[in-house]
Amino acid sequence: MTATAPDTSSPRACHPVRLQTAGLADAAVIAALQQGCFPDDPWGSEAVASLIGQPGFFSVLALREDAQGDDPVGFLLARVAAEDGEIIAIGVRDDARGQGTGRRLVAAALDGARALGATALFLEVAEDNGMAQSLYKSCGFFAVGRRPGYYRRADGRVAALVLRYSYTDE
Repeated sequence: MTATAPDTSSPRACHPVRLQTAGLADAAVIAALQQGCFPDDPWGSEAVASLIGQPGFFSVLALREDAQGDDPVGFLLARVAAEDGEIIAIGVRDDARGQGTGRRLVAAALDGARALGATALFLEVAEDNGMAQSLYKSCGFFAVGRRPGYYRRADGRVAALVLRYSYTDE
């Protein structure tokens, strides 16, 4: 899968988004994005930094250029161990959704995991997150399992669907 251009038909898409590799210096930015996307289960910059330093790990920032410079609007945290890749976390800020940024981040995960030798890529998605499920399924992911009570919510817990992408089925 190759990255696709953002949908410029949306009025919010007037500023193009570009993807760039993220590193340890970006841990606080990624943590802030993660906290904004997943306020019920926030991660600190130390947790993000500890992930970024692991072997087989890669991270990406989605940046929208505006009058003040680069505005971080999305992130990807992923890793590969042996032949299995995993999207650990992926998110797009509310005000940047619906413009193709999530699809581009998924494409970056697929490309990055393949480059590191993965033959499959896995992720978990909240059972109540229909928008994300639709995106992943349109990118070729399919359900292979369910984890009850996986995600924290202010009003309780929700199950996760485990999704898989197989490079061998391409």
